[in-house]
Amino acid sequence: MELAEMKKSELEQFYKQTKEEYENYKAKGLSLNMARGKPSAEQLDLTEGLLSAVKSNKDCYAEDGTDCRNYGIVDGIAEAKKIFAPMLGVSEKEIMVLGNSSLTIMYDNIAKFMVFGTGNGAEPWGIQARDKKLKWLCPVPGYDRHFLITEKFGFEMINIPTDENGPNMDMIEKLVAEDDSIKGVWCVPMYANPTGITFSDEVVRRFAQMKTAANDFRIFWDNAYCIHHLNDTPDKLLNLLEEAKKAGNEDRVLMYGSTSKVTYPGAGVAVFGASEANIAYIRSLMTVQSIGPDKLNQLRHVKFFKTFDGITEHMKKHAALIEPRFKAVLDELDREIAPLGIAKWTKPNGGYFISFDAMKGCAKRICQLCKEAGVILTGAGATFPYGNDPDDSNIRIAPTYPPIEELELAARIFALSVKIAACEKLGA
Repeated sequence: MELAEMKKSELEQFYKQTKEEYENYKAKGLSLNMARGKPSAEQLDLTEGLLSAVKSNKDCYAEDGTDCRNYGIVDGIAEAKKIFAPMLGVSEKEIMVLGNSSLTIMYDNIAKFMVFGTGNGAEPWGIQARDKKLKWLCPVPGYDRHFLITEKFGFEMINIPTDENGPNMDMIEKLVAEDDSIKGVWCVPMYANPTGITFSDEVVRRFAQMKTAANDFRIFWDNAYCIHHLNDTPDKLLNLLEEAKKAGNEDRVLMYGSTSKVTYPGAGVAVFGASEANIAYIRSLMTVQSIGPDKLNQLRHVKFFKTFDGITEHMKKHAALIEPRFKAVLDELDREIAPLGIAKWTKPNGGYFISFDAMKGCAKRICQLCKEAGVILTGAGATFPYGNDPDDSNIRIAPTYPPIEELELAARIFALSVKIAACEKLGA
């Protein structure tokens, strides 16, 4: 029976039984973490061979003879570009292979645009901001660290609702066509953080073709999970850069990815894909900023994977470890929460997260209950700009890091917390 259909006496009895079970778990003094999308230790172990991929001084040379121990090649070695270009769906002339963090590249690109402009003759964003408040579009729920970047740079962030196809394009198209103070949009287009959805072909085409009042509007296309499939029937994502070329808008597209959840989060490589004009512009600014990235690490990745096919095969090993973790959480939700009609959640084909929508006004209470019972979640509201979920409903679940036995226990406590919060909301 759904909770909302219960008589008050039935609801109070259900609440009492649920609270007793919850208190039993709380008394155990547990410490379980489902807060961030970190690879498990088992996943990190998959990449052990990377540590010995460059064994001696003789292994330190790129195919063109470049000594990777030395200075130079600000945009990455050629063989690294060859391996990672297919990941973003770009040519080797449309990619830079850089340090370990794609988030750093995104932050750095916005900083460059603030100071120097986007390279097409428009004034730097920082100068424009003296005369008017600059704005940024934020599909929600979304990635908290994206929102923190644009908040730090002083953009006014505008929530854009999303559904199973992606962000509301009617709303986006109207806003960008009318307001030249809107300078960009955050997108995680495949297995989005946290919803796990993949943008439909129509959404991608509309992003590529839409008219913008600002000629320096940019799409930050963070394709972080483009190879993170969980099964043999993965989602398909249309290539935004190719669609933008057809519309003559290729310079508005900035694409990002990394091996942070492929090899080592702290010692991977990050990639930036864009039009040849954008690559040339960013490279011209980077030659002043850096004398080159960690080319030895790039070479290690090349020697470890050998080809892009080597990366995709490696990702199947990740899926074998991650998929059972997703299943453990989803099975608990299907068994304990679905019959009660008090929440909905995503069942993604890939990525790192499950997006959970509780009854309105319950997310903070659920997170509080979980914390008191020893289960740490990403804070309620974190998936919205300024940490403010207007419905207090969305919670991001990250199932990848805990051992599966701990994960099953954490999922159980989470389900109990959802029930308690819903009962309280309904007046138990």
